[in-house]
Amino acid sequence: MPDSLNHADLGELPAWDLSDLYAGPDCPALAADLTQAEADAAAFAERYQGKLAGLSGAELAQAIADYEKLDEVLSKVMSFAGLLYASNMADPNIGRFYQGMSERVTGISVHLLFFTLEINRLEDAALEAKLASPALAAYSPFLRDTRIFRPHQLSDELEKLLHEKYVAGRAAWTRLFDEHLADLRFPVRGEELTSAQALNLLSSTDPVIRKEAAQVLGEVLGKNQRTFAHIMNTLIKDKEIEDRWRHYANPWSSRNLANQVEDEVVDALLSSVRAAYPRLSHRYYALKAKWFGQDKLDYWDRNAPLPGDDDQKIPWNEAKRIVRDAYARFSPRMAEIGQEFFDNPWIDVPPRPGKNPGAFAHPVVPSAHPYLLLNYMGRTRDVMTLAHELGHGVHQYLCREQGHLQASTPLTLAETASVFGEMLTFRGLLDATTDPKKRKALLAGKVEDMINTVVRQIAFYQFERKLHTERREGELSAERIADIWMEVQTESLGPAFRWEDSYRPYWTYIGHFVHSPFYVYAYAFGDCLVNSLYAAYQEAAAKGEGAAFADKYMQMLSAAGTLHHTDLLAPFGLDLKDPSFWNKGLGLLDSFITELEGL
Repeated sequence: MPDSLNHADLGELPAWDLSDLYAGPDCPALAADLTQAEADAAAFAERYQGKLAGLSGAELAQAIADYEKLDEVLSKVMSFAGLLYASNMADPNIGRFYQGMSERVTGISVHLLFFTLEINRLEDAALEAKLASPALAAYSPFLRDTRIFRPHQLSDELEKLLHEKYVAGRAAWTRLFDEHLADLRFPVRGEELTSAQALNLLSSTDPVIRKEAAQVLGEVLGKNQRTFAHIMNTLIKDKEIEDRWRHYANPWSSRNLANQVEDEVVDALLSSVRAAYPRLSHRYYALKAKWFGQDKLDYWDRNAPLPGDDDQKIPWNEAKRIVRDAYARFSPRMAEIGQEFFDNPWIDVPPRPGKNPGAFAHPVVPSAHPYLLLNYMGRTRDVMTLAHELGHGVHQYLCREQGHLQASTPLTLAETASVFGEMLTFRGLLDATTDPKKRKALLAGKVEDMINTVVRQIAFYQFERKLHTERREGELSAERIADIWMEVQTESLGPAFRWEDSYRPYWTYIGHFVHSPFYVYAYAFGDCLVNSLYAAYQEAAAKGEGAAFADKYMQMLSAAGTLHHTDLLAPFGLDLKDPSFWNKGLGLLDSFITELEGL
């Protein structure tokens, strides 16, 4: 097999065990939970529908507690189905099970739909009076987050229609995208590779393999781009229709609202990063081209190891040690929670056909525990991915104490824990590296990761904004989508690249555009925020206050989404509305590139 796909030296790669949720699709406990939930949901509707305004604060708190219990059961079922599906999207039996669970849970949850709609119809003064009850006050964050969508709520019948049609609408198109991408195979050196395996070859030490893999990716994706374009056009139009009915000003407005972040904060991030392209990505890739002895880089060399890099693979056990030690130096409690993921079958590690080609952490429900999915191939970048997803896992584990309805975190702050985990791991590796050649390779790898996290994700966000805006004038051809893709890639990555037509369809494999429109800026948000947070940590550590900082940080994670970002970050002296905030965050990446220029 190509060098990057030889897993023999990585050790045993564990798979997750979902039996902590259910023993299997035919598990009697699963059937019993669904049957009970259906009866309980109908009884809940009978007990409370049309009556919330007349409830006391304590009675409304009890109603929310009943709703929370029911919703947690349904979420547990869908977590099990979703994780099983992610482990093998090519198995038609698993696909049918996943769809069946989606339809069954949607049918049950129709009984519960009235609840949040009625909460939003309560007048502010009436709700304020009810909040005098301590029991209801405990649910204040849930009420706050529910009512932010109040201005965009439709009639009960329309909300019910949209809710029921979801499984045959957006969810069905998303499933088509997932399964179609999972079924694609990319022939390289006699091997039929998945998209994750083929993309991994773009980091091979062999330039011939990088070129071959890049062109094969372009060829296969190009042959399928009409299908992907149809999926994209349909989903964007579906969103535009719903956004229009709900009176959202822009295609990205609902995402910002869900993230509890003001439009001006996101716009400031976008403009700051775009203005920094020349001194960040443009400058770095021009430097990398010189290292390769070229005026320009071929696009398949963007993530190539530096010349002379031996591309030594890191066994799984060593990856665990690196991340665990980095976490422990910051916070023993963080390392202790991380170790639980390693000691238990909570992580699915090896790449395999049909598996979701990316990486994620899924919180499941507070009565269970999070699960992580990776496609570990032994590179330093894969170690960083482990650190990233484990950061999510630790965060989700801590958030459980807030209860099911208040354990979730806005995407912007959710990425803070993951990127902070990456930074801890990188710093640990860098501090332990004295060899100038290895230090240069490590620093260059971090710069590329940061460019991928900040510059590339903002370019993705800009791509989505252009796509959704232009789609309002009519359906976009695959060629037009590729034109927009190349515009933002050229702007963001700079003049140091040679592009080929084979790169034009690369937009097709990026699942965030399909699963979570306008999600991607959260990565840049998290990276810049973490840079400022880490600088504050270094200052505290220099004063001997590192442990106190770590305690405040863990408390921030435990708060989940119960506090607004202004309140969460106040103990660290950070204000996202400060115009200079984002430039400070970008300054760390700038300084790393300067250090590389001096090596």
